[in-house]
Amino acid sequence: MSRIGKKIIPVPKGVKIDIKPGVVEVQGPKGTLRQPLPRGIGFELEGDELHARTLTDESSLGKFHGLARSLVANAVTGVTEGFRKDLDIVGVGYRAEVKGQQVHFALGYSHPVVFDIPKGIDIAIDKQTHITVTGIDRQAVGQVAANIRRLRKPDPYKQKGVRYTGEVLKKKAGKTGAK
Repeated sequence: MSRIGKKIIPVPKGVKIDIKPGVVEVQGPKGTLRQPLPRGIGFELEGDELHARTLTDESSLGKFHGLARSLVANAVTGVTEGFRKDLDIVGVGYRAEVKGQQVHFALGYSHPVVFDIPKGIDIAIDKQTHITVTGIDRQAVGQVAANIRRLRKPDPYKQKGVRYTGEVLKKKAGKTGAK
């Protein structure tokens, strides 16, 4: 049994959980998420607590027990509070702008970079250099933030590029001049 899988998931008021074989649907004030479950893992709703259970005594199910519990707990948190990732654009002339369902980046290339915003994700930009990615699906929010960061990874020499807010970069020394 997994230590994480044994933890209970508290279900806040206003959240409706529908447990079906192989899937858990979570409905809340921010939206609905459907989380498929690994084979051999089930959930039980007892009052306002959700418990993850292994359906058989196979020892190989232990690794999926904690995973399934974490995924469903993230779904419950997502439909109540949501998730967010913050990124900063650092560099002279580097900026971003939202136009409809696209984000237009100026990242030092000879052309603007256009990034399509996926469904279920909201992107807000403050002062043209601070990006906030929000949504109810934790995996989608993290993946979109990673895709935006990948457009121009932070340079270890000049520290320019797109980075997560609070990310600490190790600055490398450049070449020394000839003496």
